[in-house]
Amino acid sequence: MPTSNYITEAVGSMELVYSGTDYFSRLEEIIQNSKYEIHIQFYIFKNDSAGKRILEELKKATDRHVKIYMLLDGFGSFSFPKKEINELTQMGIHFRFFSPFFSANSLYIGRRLHHKLVVSDARVTLIGGINISNEYLGTATTAPWLDYSIQINDSNISKMLQLLCRDLFFKKRHLFRKKIKSVFLTQEDTTVSIIQNDWLKRRNEIYKAYINSFSNAQKEIIIVGSYFFPGRRLSNSLKKAAKNKVKIKLILSGISDIPLSRRASCHIYSSLLDKNIELYEWNKTILHGKAAVVDGCWTTIGSFNLNNLSSYGSLEMNAEVKSIAFSNSYLLHLNEIITQCEKITPESLKKRNNISSYFMNWLSYWAARFILNTVTYFPYKRFKKFY
Repeated sequence: MPTSNYITEAVGSMELVYSGTDYFSRLEEIIQNSKYEIHIQFYIFKNDSAGKRILEELKKATDRHVKIYMLLDGFGSFSFPKKEINELTQMGIHFRFFSPFFSANSLYIGRRLHHKLVVSDARVTLIGGINISNEYLGTATTAPWLDYSIQINDSNISKMLQLLCRDLFFKKRHLFRKKIKSVFLTQEDTTVSIIQNDWLKRRNEIYKAYINSFSNAQKEIIIVGSYFFPGRRLSNSLKKAAKNKVKIKLILSGISDIPLSRRASCHIYSSLLDKNIELYEWNKTILHGKAAVVDGCWTTIGSFNLNNLSSYGSLEMNAEVKSIAFSNSYLLHLNEIITQCEKITPESLKKRNNISSYFMNWLSYWAARFILNTVTYFPYKRFKKFY
């Protein structure tokens, strides 16, 4: 598995970033070079050694009078210690939880801040699927979870994202009417867009981008799917592409931090294989990436999972890149990953699916459907205000 030693080539003012020391070293450098304002938005930010490493740099930044805004999800970062929050706020860091899990008038289920986003000085952006914890950093003996981000060194995108981060932090009502404009990078004819998904506020850009890209695919679709459990429209768009002779490869979790999710995915393997969709399981570490490349010219990387929770519940953010050079560079990496995966065939699936395994997969499938339907139902009935 490629780590920080893997060669990364910048396309214009944009670079693919890998989980592990590559990501955390870049994040430290971004914080160290910040002069005015940093926005940090994460679903999970743990106070472990990886988290402390980043917090230490943020504290040093306050000594340089850098304004820092930290917005963490109230459920994903529930364990973030109150003592640490008090210390951060006393140092001048602006800290807030998005939708605390419990409040005086509601139980906040389903609608989560799923961003993994850093914006520095309206100049540099780090966006993707990587959270702040030891699992994504790895150790000397343990490889990090497989995941990706993109570093964008472009002031046009970063300025717009900084404004959006401010609005989200301060719960501005007009936030959800804002659309981040695409930016054309002259190098390598690259167009970069930041696309969002928040179904409740009618922001369906990521969901629509996936549907449109799958529907218009001509040759090949490669998907990295950590919690792959697509809804009906996404499934149909994939199956339609397969029917149109588009070659489809899915890189899925061989081991998972959520066993129920993996078993639910396994239950739909047969229907995917019947459509000549190729399945590959990554077994070296936990797979957490959320990405896709279509026809070697369209790439998206971010926080959006191909399931109903991302489609209809959480606040998600992806980078969308239209670039042959960038897509081909990423494809080289993904094809290397595929060589290290276990290929799932009808024969191998038949061998692993004994009666007990099939039953557990079937039960997990329906349990997962019930859970996803429940947690995405609550926001529509309970949420009557902006965040």
